Amino acid sequence: MTSLSLQGKANVLMIIVTMFWGLSYTFMVMGLEILETYNVVALRCLIAFIIAGLIFLPKMLRVNAKTIFYSSIQGFLLFSVFALSLFGLKTTSASNAGFILSLTVVLVPIFTSFLEKRLPSRAVSFAVVATMIGIIILTFKESLSFQPGDLLVAIAAVCYSVYLILNSKFTKDVESISYGVYQLGVAGLFGAIFTILFESPQLPSTSTGWVAILGLGIICTAFCFIAQAVVQQYTSPTHTGLIFSLEPIFAAIFAVIFLGEGLTSQLLIGGAFILIGNFVAQLEQLISMKKLTAAAQSETTI
Repeated sequence: MTSLSLQGKANVLMIIVTMFWGLSYTFMVMGLEILETYNVVALRCLIAFIIAGLIFLPKMLRVNAKTIFYSSIQGFLLFSVFALSLFGLKTTSASNAGFILSLTVVLVPIFTSFLEKRLPSRAVSFAVVATMIGIIILTFKESLSFQPGDLLVAIAAVCYSVYLILNSKFTKDVESISYGVYQLGVAGLFGAIFTILFESPQLPSTSTGWVAILGLGIICTAFCFIAQAVVQQYTSPTHTGLIFSLEPIFAAIFAVIFLGEGLTSQLLIGGAFILIGNFVAQLEQLISMKKLTAAAQSETTI
């Protein structure tokens, strides 16, 4: 009973985390109105790194060389995901970006199948087709062209998929909290370097700019990272994946409320195809997990 209640609370908190990730697209659009791209990445990640680093200071001080090395790889990938998403948001909507970035739910099992030299399952194949149909509907314009931003966000989804695959391997060999926090520091460092090289470093000059940057740094990065690190101890990866599928829905809702983006038929139909693809991909994992659990229980009984 206790474990069930803990998992229920963990799932609720994960939904809140997913909601804030959906909100991050709105904050990114707001931030781009005041600051340049790399500047937003630098401030977002460095604020999150400082806050999370102070909270987990004892773990941060016991770091080893392997952790720093793995964190550097992942930090660069995170920087790439954030920067590509921001560049993409200059020419595509926050709603589209949320749905396209959710491609990771389908890309991860595809890449995993390729690495393991096996064909994707029927469920994953169906999810791929449904997702691709959804993206075509979302991004296709009357002028028979695609927005550059859609392509940049799709590349960000690829980078994030590689990040997630490496994450599952790296976390087996290092202390996960310090490993995750140092990623934010590395991403912020890359953001700062690119800001100095290609932009003019500055702080937000308006209240809207500060709301966007502090929202991204404190709520959408530091809080979400800490909360995810805690709750994933009490819920299953499959439940987590299913909950994460809600992110594009939250992104679209917040874009409508705060950015005035419209709920077009194109968005609703394209988004529905992507969500169906995500759901099917995650449902297969849920069924597989239940079968493994049932098999383990039967062996124990025997």
